[in-house]
Amino acid sequence: MIMIAQSKVKKMSPQLLVTDLNSSITFYAEELGFELAFRYEDFYAGIIKDGCSIHLKSGKPSMEERKNKRENNDLDIVFSVENVESLYEQFLKKSIDIVQPLCDRAYGKEFYIADPDGYIFAYLEEA
Repeated sequence: MIMIAQSKVKKMSPQLLVTDLNSSITFYAEELGFELAFRYEDFYAGIIKDGCSIHLKSGKPSMEERKNKRENNDLDIVFSVENVESLYEQFLKKSIDIVQPLCDRAYGKEFYIADPDGYIFAYLEEA
């Protein structure tokens, strides 16, 4: 009998195009609490928080796509979190663009923010 090794996804890191890598790293670190995991020259970096990572690549995000996503509340990333109300209160005290205030849904409590390039993130505490 032939044994086939099963693969396992160990981690997932979405890649976001950002207009200014340094500013994005600063925003994610100072405003959202991520840490710089690595940086490759002046065009690529990885940030991490609580085992979740995002890769940032210098480029030109489509402003039309960003605008359309915001108008439709189309999310780029959903973070499942604990104590969403506390996190929301922390974010209100910072220079973070709140796209949708904290609200109750059938599936839990959530709010949305946008980063400087217009990517929209949901923070959800599941019911």
